[in-house]
Amino acid sequence: MPLVLGIESSCDETAAAVVSESGTVLSDVVHSQVALHAPYGGVVPELASRDHLRALVPVVREAMDRAGLPFSGLDAIAVTARPGLIGALLTGVQVAKGLAYATRLPLVAVDHLVGHLLAPFVCRAPEQVVPTFPYVALLASGGHTAIYRVDGPDAAQIRELGATRDDAAGEAFDKVAKLLGLGYPGGPIVDRLAKLGDASKLRLVRPMAHRKDWEMSFSGLKTQVATLVARRPPTTEAEVADLCASFQEAATTVLVDKLVSAARAEAVSCIVITGGVAANAELRARATSAARAAGLTIVVPPFASCTDNAAMIAYAGAQRFVAGGRDGLDLAASSRTILPRRTRKGTGPRG
Repeated sequence: MPLVLGIESSCDETAAAVVSESGTVLSDVVHSQVALHAPYGGVVPELASRDHLRALVPVVREAMDRAGLPFSGLDAIAVTARPGLIGALLTGVQVAKGLAYATRLPLVAVDHLVGHLLAPFVCRAPEQVVPTFPYVALLASGGHTAIYRVDGPDAAQIRELGATRDDAAGEAFDKVAKLLGLGYPGGPIVDRLAKLGDASKLRLVRPMAHRKDWEMSFSGLKTQVATLVARRPPTTEAEVADLCASFQEAATTVLVDKLVSAARAEAVSCIVITGGVAANAELRARATSAARAAGLTIVVPPFASCTDNAAMIAYAGAQRFVAGGRDGLDLAASSRTILPRRTRKGTGPRG
């Protein structure tokens, strides 16, 4: 069974993993840059690129050591080539090309979004449940939020049903946390405080909740929180928790309602949530409850498969490899996804 080394450097995680075609994880190493970017309240692209340069080779070595394999034991090298921060992507692509040249192994480019959409197939536990094609997936992270129909592992078999017109859901979580002075990354902090708060104390308007399509918007929700904070800044921990709870309820309700609606419209019986925001406890609970009520099967990857990781890139690369996908040493990084976009960014009339 083919074994693939995956390399991921699209944003602020430097990662490498060895995974088989069936999804078995032999190693999975992630070097986080959270401490590096925390003082700035968000990812600084130049700092991210420089840290990838320092960390990539040691991370790849550790992944190979943990897998207990020489490079001759691999069948291919997969790398995230798009989308992401271009400088960060370039570091990973160049390392992957150098390894492919030195080892004479095939090089396989992977779209980061395809990696997330296939992350549920990465087997991290014997009892793990994996989805069956077709399924409808919500991919929600700091940089991307969209709903896709997934009919197979190839990018050509993935179709966007709707996406955010502006901020990604994870970006909104981080910005709300910054408004409240909670630190970075904001998503986990808002999730933790929301459990202590009362969402009914503040009613926020759920963005685009009544539209019949699956487009979303989170900029206005963030602005609602900014307006409330400007008018009457929370002065107690309880008030901060209530605001977190209200924001999180509005955001997760919209995400889940859109996902279930899309699955029904597509006559698909399985739904998936993936991406960094899929680690949010309320989103997981709300999606599980809604799926049960709608008679749908839901698959949520383990936490390690939700955030950026190289195991999903290695798995997606393995699927491309067995299907005959190969890339040359002229492979170029791109900030754009290979998946066609249906949702137009910004406001104004739609064609």
